[in-house]
Amino acid sequence: MKRSLRTAMLTAGVLLLGSGVPAAPLASAAAAEAVRVDLRVLVVSDGGPATAAIAAELAGAGTPYTLVDLTRPNRPVIDAAFLADTVDGRPRAKYQAVVLPNDEPFPAGSAEMAALVAYEKAYGVPQVDAYTYARPQNGLDYPVYGGYLGSVDGVRAEVTAAGRSGPFGYLDGAVPFEDNSPTVSESYAFLSKPATGADFTTYVEAPIPGRTGRGVLVGEYRHDGRRELVVTFAYNQHQQQFRLLARGIVDWMTQSVRLGTSRNHFAVHVDDVFAADDRWDSTLNCTPGDVDCAPGTGTPNPIRMTPDDVAYATDWSRRRGFTLDMAFNGGGSVEHREENGGADPTADRLVADRETYRWINHTYDHPYLGCEQDVSTVPWTCAVGPDGTTKWVSRAELDHQIADNQRWAEQAGLTVRAGELVTGEHSGLRLLPQQPEDNPQLAPSLTAHVVSWLGADNSRDPGQRPVGSALTVARHPINIFYNAGRVAEQVDEYNWIYTSRAQGGSGLCENLPGTTCLDAPLDPATGYTGHIVPLETRTALGHVLSGDPKPHFVHQSNLAEDRIGYPVLDGVLDAYQGLFADSTPLVNLPMSAIGAELRDRAAWDAALAADRVTAYRIGDTVTVSAPEGVPVAATLPAGTRIGTDGEGGAFGEPYAGTLSGRVAAGADGTLVLDLPAPPAAPAAHAPGVAERHGPPPRTPVPAGVARPVPYGAER
Repeated sequence: MKRSLRTAMLTAGVLLLGSGVPAAPLASAAAAEAVRVDLRVLVVSDGGPATAAIAAELAGAGTPYTLVDLTRPNRPVIDAAFLADTVDGRPRAKYQAVVLPNDEPFPAGSAEMAALVAYEKAYGVPQVDAYTYARPQNGLDYPVYGGYLGSVDGVRAEVTAAGRSGPFGYLDGAVPFEDNSPTVSESYAFLSKPATGADFTTYVEAPIPGRTGRGVLVGEYRHDGRRELVVTFAYNQHQQQFRLLARGIVDWMTQSVRLGTSRNHFAVHVDDVFAADDRWDSTLNCTPGDVDCAPGTGTPNPIRMTPDDVAYATDWSRRRGFTLDMAFNGGGSVEHREENGGADPTADRLVADRETYRWINHTYDHPYLGCEQDVSTVPWTCAVGPDGTTKWVSRAELDHQIADNQRWAEQAGLTVRAGELVTGEHSGLRLLPQQPEDNPQLAPSLTAHVVSWLGADNSRDPGQRPVGSALTVARHPINIFYNAGRVAEQVDEYNWIYTSRAQGGSGLCENLPGTTCLDAPLDPATGYTGHIVPLETRTALGHVLSGDPKPHFVHQSNLAEDRIGYPVLDGVLDAYQGLFADSTPLVNLPMSAIGAELRDRAAWDAALAADRVTAYRIGDTVTVSAPEGVPVAATLPAGTRIGTDGEGGAFGEPYAGTLSGRVAAGADGTLVLDLPAPPAAPAAHAPGVAERHGPPPRTPVPAGVARPVPYGAER
């Protein structure tokens, strides 16, 4: 037997289709259960960053939405027919939630706002005010009455007890606002208290500057049969404060019943394990032994982990509860033994601790596998034959590098995940400007060795694409250099790259698109911990908080000598632990699972874009139709089961206080989900709002919201 919808639905009027006038209240639970609510969000935008941020969150999770841009002259008119209709004789609400740029973005007396109000009342549809002025009309006092309006850069906001037991329970409590530049206003807020008599619940609050009290940043206002989530601070989709709160905003508006899913991922690949990495020369400003130095220039001085470095990595991994993915070159150990009388204590220790890590084939001895490189000049070029065509590394060499490394791993007792491969320098794949196409021998070699997942560099080749039997898995480079084992080397090379010629640098930062120059060279003593580590931590954490599953990569050299990789990894893990509740752990997936996640996301997004997914809720039953072979992505309340009466078992896996996952539809392309009974509606406070009438002022958009805030040197 199906259970009834929320109590509010039972007493609200059904929208009289075509007129926008509410009809008589629903007479029974049965009448309420007859209503179909489509799982789609309506986003009404004024072209500002707040609604764009919420739309980006929906898109990233794979939650369908319809965008109405108020700045476009040819936009649709929002009226009763736009919002609701009848399907198969059943009343249908086309949207499960409404997002507005503020609490009333239309002119006074607007028929469109009246239609939205009537729709929300009739179907119990919640409204998000993406960024609005605090005023009695949305349940808050004006800020001038003991509140604050202005910059909140660097403010530490907090989730309230109501927020932790409600839509923001996945957070530990703190919501720190960014303050990346002392010269740029990055965030702006209206801080005030709930108006006298307003039925208002505060979810996120912050201290009011110059006063002892705290003001509302996010809260729920219940009035006139409607529910609004009121947000009083400016933001864009990249800012940490929004990224922390985005999940809760969407959970609130959808009552945690929605298509799409998102989790916070972090995986770290360590390249060149068992091999050695060439070292940066601070005098020559290049790397002897590598292609950025002219042949014969300088003396190579390789960096390689020691047994003590391995012991530290093993202890770190176990202590942090975090698995590193070791991308290995078995030929490096063979070469070391040949040069050291058969001894390789580093490899012996790595093999002894092999169960601590995951292992990825990184080719036998890390050659460049694209075109044959002509290194007689810097930068190098692709060698060409007498007929002017490109010379490519042979199929035989590709086969040798893949197969021999796999055989070496088997002999060493390493368990290598089938189908995963990262070539040295991501070579074989296209590389601009020298090599604009893949090595034509790469695809057939991958297919012959049944490679399913091939590592790529996200800064050069970000989209997933097929190469032979494989799909690429783009990896984020952490900007700690492969040729640096010591802090001094890292800072020196960083200064060379990111300072102008006038400052004594290479000037590369002046020529590379998207790269900014440092104002002055970093201090060798403080530049690493004071600038590079915070910047790289913030960048990697930004990927994590955006739900990006792509792995990050460093090199074995960064775990050797000064072990310069750990401060960034610890920074990400510590920051995450301080922000999120135990119910929302970091997801640390192997490369193959990341590749599958990227593949399934792309298939789901393509199905949504082609309008081939239909989903709706009737009572406590959700029905989804999707194309064959495309797993349904959804986020649903705890207790949701698969099948009309839940006979298919529990749906998804617990994460962030909900269940989420991807489930294949039935043979007919349909998936039916049985929702649990909803929680009791919160008790209302005494009605009435102390009205201090006046038009809402223009909501300021600070520079840091309208454009990216400079973080310093960028790649």
